[in-house]
This record gives sequence, structure tokens and C-alpha cells, in this order.
Amino acid sequence: MFEKIYKLISNDIGIDLGTSNTLVYLKGHGIVINEPSVVAVNIKTNQVLAVGAKAKEMLGRTPGHIKAIRPLVDGVISDFEVTEEMLSYLINKADKMSKKLARPRVLVGVPTGTTNVETRAVYDAACSAGAREVFLVEEPMAAAIGVRLPIKDPVGSMIIDIGGGTTDIAVISLGGVVKSKNLKIAGDRLNDDIITYMRDEFKILVGERTAEMVKIAIGSVIPGEYMEAEVHGRDILTGLPRAVTVTDSDIREALAFSIRELCDGVKDMLETTPPEILSDIMHRGINLSGGGALISGLDQLLQSVLKIPVYVVEDPLSAVARGTGIILDDLSFFKEVLIGNQDELPPR
Repeated sequence: MFEKIYKLISNDIGIDLGTSNTLVYLKGHGIVINEPSVVAVNIKTNQVLAVGAKAKEMLGRTPGHIKAIRPLVDGVISDFEVTEEMLSYLINKADKMSKKLARPRVLVGVPTGTTNVETRAVYDAACSAGAREVFLVEEPMAAAIGVRLPIKDPVGSMIIDIGGGTTDIAVISLGGVVKSKNLKIAGDRLNDDIITYMRDEFKILVGERTAEMVKIAIGSVIPGEYMEAEVHGRDILTGLPRAVTVTDSDIREALAFSIRELCDGVKDMLETTPPEILSDIMHRGINLSGGGALISGLDQLLQSVLKIPVYVVEDPLSAVARGTGIILDDLSFFKEVLIGNQDELPPR
């Protein structure tokens, strides 16, 4: 009876808590927030100045007393208080879009293979941010549900969720994760590769935002149409501003080592997958989700290396957030995909 009453007077909110971007799903409204996971803090007063896009604009441009902080590193919380502030801002913003009396129920996606301590940190941060009830789900499982894979059926499905901090690889069957792997090769690592390449080859220093813009504009992993971009930075030798023209082949060279590691990680995963499930994957293919799935030619490269069909899912950036929404629509049906027994967690 209480559950029925709460459904009427409180919101259900799903959060894809990512290293680079955080997406928020509000039941009945769809994805309502897509903001960078950045918080700007005044370290003199400990006051939060901005969250999301406004804070990201401050990265690399702040005076001494203001810090633009990314509170998540490699998919896990590195700064608990700032994460709590960010979640509180996002939950309140979503909650105000559909005003209800009670505090909301919140479902948060976390990377696969997180430790109990890391999982507890996410749970506590969401509780402190104002959630009435908190549920957790592994991101590749949420992504698989978001793209409508038959996770409950006795067939194997494989999904690779390439985010900002981590790449989650999971083999799913009968409502559970059969095999999973977490790689630290994702969007942030590729940005670092571009920064290092620009420094070594062009003798120019560029920032993280510039590296990301170049990756999005002309990044690819297999040769295709010729592309180039003008990159501005600081000359290492003179210390003065300088602009250089970078081509798509330069970026391919910069990313080559990390992409090879990613392919090897997927291969290792397939080697330990049970043969019956492997035959299902060969027949059904591998699904790519997350922002990294948008890198030009990645699906074709994986397909040529693994000899298995590889598909980029529809709207890969929002797959996890859509999955949290589907789970919240029927929590009892998806109860077994949640992390841990929620009844054992401390009441709020």
C-alpha cells in the first residue's frame, strides 16, 4: 500500500553517473539532463559555483581560488563531498521538473567490477544528496536493457560500453552477468594519448578540452576520408602561442596503442567465455554503446580483428540512462539485475 502511495507522491530518477558526462532520466519525461561531470568550487569558502556545462567551461581557465573538479576518476568517486554536491544538484533539478511531495527513488549505474567500498560510496552519496531509496545497477547491464537485448532469455549477449573513464565489457544471459571485464582504456585515456602525441611530434602543449575536440572532429581508427583540424596551443621551445594543422592519420597514430589494447581486452574476454554462449555471440554479434562507440571505424576494426559482427547501438550515449528508466518502470521484474540485496543496506 505504501509503495502505491509513494508512486503517486514521489519521482523515480535514473542516473548514468559517468566520468565525463552524467545523464539523468526522469520517469514519465525521459532523459531530462545531460551535463559534464564537472563541479567548480571556491576553495576559500567551499562554495559550489557551478555544476555541469558551466563548470566545464572553467576547466583550465580558473584563478587560484577556484577549482574546476572532476569528482569521478575511472568511473569511481575520487572526491566524495563534491560528488554529493553534484548529485544533489542533478537530483533536485530533475525533481523540480515534476514536483512531488516525497523524496525521489534513485537508480544509479556504476561500472562493472567496482569494489564494495566504491559501491557503498555511490550509495551513500546518492542518499546524502536527497534520495529516499537508492538502487544500483552495473552500467553494461543497464545499457543492454536500454537497447532492448533479451537479457532474461537463455541466449548469450555481449555488450561493450565505452565511457569516459572505463570500458565495461559484459557477457549477459538469463538475467545475469556471466563474464565481465573493466578496462581503463576509454575517452579520457584517448584524450591523454592525443595530448602526448601533440607534445612529442609537434612540440606543442594542448589542454584536455582541445584534445577532446580534435578527437571528436577528426578521430578515427581506420583510414577513410581525409580530414584535418587546426590546433592551437603553447610552443614548448619558445613558450609562445602556436597553431598547427593535424590530420586524421596523426590522430590514428596517436590512438593506435590504446585501441590495440582495447581489442586485446575484448579478445581475452572472448577466450574465457563458455563455448555455448560464444556461439550465440557469433550469431547475434557484439553491441557497442557509450560515447567511445562513436569513434569513426571502431566497429569495423573490432569486426575485422574478432571475426564477429559488431554493431553500434542506436543513440549509444544514452543507452545506460534509457536502461535505468526501463528498470524503474518495472523494478520488481528487474530486481535480480540490481547490485546486492537492497534490504541489507541501512535505512534512510
